[in-house]
Amino acid sequence: MLGFVLSIGLVVDDAIVMLENIYRHMEMGKSRWQAAIDGSKEIGFAVVATTISLVAVFVPLAFLTGTVGRLFNEFGVAVAVAVLISGFVALTLTPMVCSKILKPLHHTGTGWASRSFDAFFEWLNRTYDRILRWTLHHRGLTIAGGVLLIVLSVGLFMFIPSELAPIEDRNVGFGIVIAPEGATLEYTDSYVKEIEKLLLALPERRALFTATGLGFEGPGNVTNSFMFLALKPQSEREKSQQQIVQELFPQLISIPGVLAFVINPPSIGAEFTSSPVDYVLQGDSYDELNAGVGIMMGEASQLGYLINLDSDLRLNKPQLDINIDRERASGLGVSVMDIGSTLETFLGGRQVTNFKRGSKQYDVILQTKPYLRSTPDAIQNLYIRGKDGLIQLANVVKVEKTVAPKELNHYNRLRSARISASLVPGVTLGKALDDLDRIAQTKLPAGIKTDFAGQSLEYKSSSSSLYFLFLLAIVFIFLVLSAQFESFVHPFTILLTVPLAVFGALLFLFIFGQTLNIYSQIGLIMLIGLVTKNAILIVEFSNQLQARGESLMDAVIEAATIRLRPILMTSFTTIFGILPIAIGLGAGGESRRPLGLVVVGGMLFATFLTLIIVPVVYTLLARFTKVSKEVDQLAKEENLELKPVTVE
Repeated sequence: MLGFVLSIGLVVDDAIVMLENIYRHMEMGKSRWQAAIDGSKEIGFAVVATTISLVAVFVPLAFLTGTVGRLFNEFGVAVAVAVLISGFVALTLTPMVCSKILKPLHHTGTGWASRSFDAFFEWLNRTYDRILRWTLHHRGLTIAGGVLLIVLSVGLFMFIPSELAPIEDRNVGFGIVIAPEGATLEYTDSYVKEIEKLLLALPERRALFTATGLGFEGPGNVTNSFMFLALKPQSEREKSQQQIVQELFPQLISIPGVLAFVINPPSIGAEFTSSPVDYVLQGDSYDELNAGVGIMMGEASQLGYLINLDSDLRLNKPQLDINIDRERASGLGVSVMDIGSTLETFLGGRQVTNFKRGSKQYDVILQTKPYLRSTPDAIQNLYIRGKDGLIQLANVVKVEKTVAPKELNHYNRLRSARISASLVPGVTLGKALDDLDRIAQTKLPAGIKTDFAGQSLEYKSSSSSLYFLFLLAIVFIFLVLSAQFESFVHPFTILLTVPLAVFGALLFLFIFGQTLNIYSQIGLIMLIGLVTKNAILIVEFSNQLQARGESLMDAVIEAATIRLRPILMTSFTTIFGILPIAIGLGAGGESRRPLGLVVVGGMLFATFLTLIIVPVVYTLLARFTKVSKEVDQLAKEENLELKPVTVE
């Protein structure tokens, strides 16, 4: 659906260019039939070039892998096919319809609105002609301005924060409660009930679900609990999900006895329960990892924006080591198997039989009462049968209180420890991971390696793949345009519009407080195909005019002024088509808004800067090219004498 919405502003561009050029020929006094033939021939190459350029950008999106691929595979296919069909329609149906129904010049409206509109475009053409001639006579200053914009783009790119994806208001918050190691189910559940009272009092609450000791992929841990806080729809509450979660944080974190907090579920790229920061340390031993985790946790806590900072490496789980005095047990006639069976039965519980009542079957489990086995002293009260009667179990075993790892984790087959944390509002995942990398490089021992998992891994992999795709799209378009123009110079001139568009896109992200994420990066890739359309119209028509005998300077000035109207029409059509996405309307608008802002800002700046810089660069580089054979032949057919190309 996102692809279809974007296509609304794209599919009409080719038809607009074709219609405008045919109408321009009718303004010369030609009939509808002749104007349709001449206009379509003149603009046909440009339409083909712009269509193939757009397709070359969107087709690679269909081959993305991972989470980003699942999001944008259908998007790339939908837009590419829509653009192909629109190009075919513009080359076939549009000229035919123009030849039948387009009104001649003397049949157009003569009202106030029509006269005002025509007067505005005449004034705009004159103004643009004066500005263009000034810039062509001050090409060094113009090029310097373009270079300055590129430098500013680099600065904006380094300054704008980055993340995987914006947090969406999904009407739900996910809560986590962590009790101390060794806590019982009753201890954890008592605090969960206290937190339930706080959450049930929220006016924005729609439903609440809590569970303690529930495991998803194995046995549950009684020290952990989670909760789902379902909120009312956005239209029925004044606060956003992000605001509610932010307000709950100080209330929950201040509860003594447990660590409790509510987080915003990730929009994409990870499990529902995962934290944004998921940093992995890998080492040769758990003792080495424990030292590294201590350093990382200490340094990371000083950053000030990491909340719920935690690690899955816990070597402090309370444990009882029971050592059997085998010699004494043998003398008393007590076997090791009997000792183990007794401990299992009374402290852990053992099923011994079952019985039926009616149609149901019940298990019979032997176990002492909970209050009789809640402390290590419970072993003192257990007895076992020996050869001379009952013997107190404490006579043959020795109990020692120790600590042990809660679990020994591995990541990519290496011993590992994962450090997780959430972020305070306003801090992005990219900044957090960069700071953690800096700490790891400067503070950790050389034997500890680092890696990423969860959302952090998705962020790193998606960013690198999208930046690679950005470069790949530029290479694709350069090769496509080189084949079409039979030149390596003209494609370079056309692609100079990309840095100008990137500046506008990054400036809009900065002004509206958005981030660099997978949506804004997809928007930057889209810009490559969108902004080159304007430059193609100017360069291609300048080549035609040179082939007809005009000088280089006259050709580029005439081409730019004649193509001013279709460039503005197509650019603003694309901008207004994507404007609803940039405003962020509808559910999930927080994610799509960066994409819309990138396209709107890039198109807006590139449209006006292209009209100035492309003609200047064309006059500098066109001396290294020659008129193509096809255009040369067209000039011969029209019996035009080609004039030598000169640079003023």
